[in-house]
Amino acid sequence: MQMIIVDDEAHWVDNLFMTKPWHTLGIEQVHRAYSAREALQLIETHPIDIVISDIQMPEMTGIELIERIRIRDKKIKCILLSGYSEFDYAKKAIQYEAVDYLLKPPTDDELIGAVQKAIDQLNNEWALVSSLSRTRFTLRENLPHLRGRLLLETLQGRRFSASEWERKLDNYDLPFHTGDAALMLVRMEEFGHYDSHDQTLIEYAIINMAEEIMGEFMHVWGVKEEHGYVVFLLQLKEANGDIGKETILEKLSIQLQSKVKQFLKGSLSIVMTEWFTFPEQIYDRFRQASAYFRQIVGDEREFVMRVTDVEAPAAQGPLDVLYTPPTFIQLLESGQWDAAEDKIRAVCAELDEKWTESWEHCMEAGFLITAAFTNLAHRNKLTLAGLMGSEIEQLQSGEVFSTIGKLRKWSLGVLAKLKEGTSNEVKDTRSEYVKKIQEFTDKNLHLDVSLRVLADHVNLHPTHLSKIYKIETGEGISEYIARLRMDRACHKLVTTTKKVYEISLEIGYMDPAYFIKVFKRQFGVTPQEYRDQH
Repeated sequence: MQMIIVDDEAHWVDNLFMTKPWHTLGIEQVHRAYSAREALQLIETHPIDIVISDIQMPEMTGIELIERIRIRDKKIKCILLSGYSEFDYAKKAIQYEAVDYLLKPPTDDELIGAVQKAIDQLNNEWALVSSLSRTRFTLRENLPHLRGRLLLETLQGRRFSASEWERKLDNYDLPFHTGDAALMLVRMEEFGHYDSHDQTLIEYAIINMAEEIMGEFMHVWGVKEEHGYVVFLLQLKEANGDIGKETILEKLSIQLQSKVKQFLKGSLSIVMTEWFTFPEQIYDRFRQASAYFRQIVGDEREFVMRVTDVEAPAAQGPLDVLYTPPTFIQLLESGQWDAAEDKIRAVCAELDEKWTESWEHCMEAGFLITAAFTNLAHRNKLTLAGLMGSEIEQLQSGEVFSTIGKLRKWSLGVLAKLKEGTSNEVKDTRSEYVKKIQEFTDKNLHLDVSLRVLADHVNLHPTHLSKIYKIETGEGISEYIARLRMDRACHKLVTTTKKVYEISLEIGYMDPAYFIKVFKRQFGVTPQEYRDQH
């Protein structure tokens, strides 16, 4: 846990920071803030759990601080300290759900007790959120989506170990097991009296009807996949293991087709696979069935067909690694450069193993890899020609696709250059953000230049902006603003005859007394003493 102590009296903050055994309570990090604004900036950039704050502070009171905290985060626990026993303060503290309201100076027992109370509340709240029963409830609420996602990933080629399959089937309450299974692909066709907005409802209705018709004899697990088919994984129930499984699937498919026509006024074409071993063969059988739709059924309507086990000639087989999720373009888009390199090597290894003599397979891989490269380059306002220079001629002539070795070398080379070009652009973008922040702060130092305001100015999340600024400059935004204010104050004290309170307002301190306190803490002398010395 992390805590912040807030007070405009620096000695009070430093005393609480250094002399109390916070680590024994499980507090991993304690931050110090000498104003409410500093506290809000720290809260923007650190995962603060507990705030201990004085009430009477210049510029913004502790009550106003807790009010702003509640707008940002309702889980942070706040403890208020005050030198006055006033009912209105206590009432406000209750209104904003403060853990405790203590009179200054509190005893150690009072302060440690209040912090322990805050920790207990946090632990209880997070225990409820993360409790097993709550997780199970959330899981049940989202089961249809989770089940569909798992089946879809499997159809796309994602593989799990036997133990992972056992765990996932159990967690998702799916009654499937290793053994015989079949796939049924359904293509929706004529649903003339429905508009495009009803598509999802029709798909849902078809899944429900399939479960109703087939559920007596087999377990049914359906999902809509990316090419538009509604796909069902089917497995006979043990009690019906002796029925003719070679014919029952076809009979039930025809029945589904008939009921959809009768009640939804629409037509379906259905392709079924032979029974296969689940889960090992599901990906191959799905590819086979979807190819059947394209090659055999085509544009015909209301077909019910079974895929026959005819072996395709080796030269006509598909590339697998290239299309197995995550795809190459997905890896590039998410900046997973090492994984993208591994994908290139795996694709070329598959070409070496299965398609050494096939120029078409090498060209297929090359075109897809090149398309992904070009897409990412254009998104980053780059061009392949600009990245590759004269080497672009090998691509234009098609030479890079002529052998697997050339494809591997070329692809890895372009990946390295694209990574470098993208990294340089990221650095340039970060530098531009820093420049905008510093220009804005320089012109508006007398106004609100909090992290939130600066983040809104450049349209970034405050935490993201804070990290970018720290990476580029080596200091935090709050440190930069504090340093800029003090530098400008020193310059104005030496080069102008303006009053201290005027300088205070011009550099963003609304309370001159607070400015004097901060200045003295920084330089060891008051602003007037600094002016006299220079």
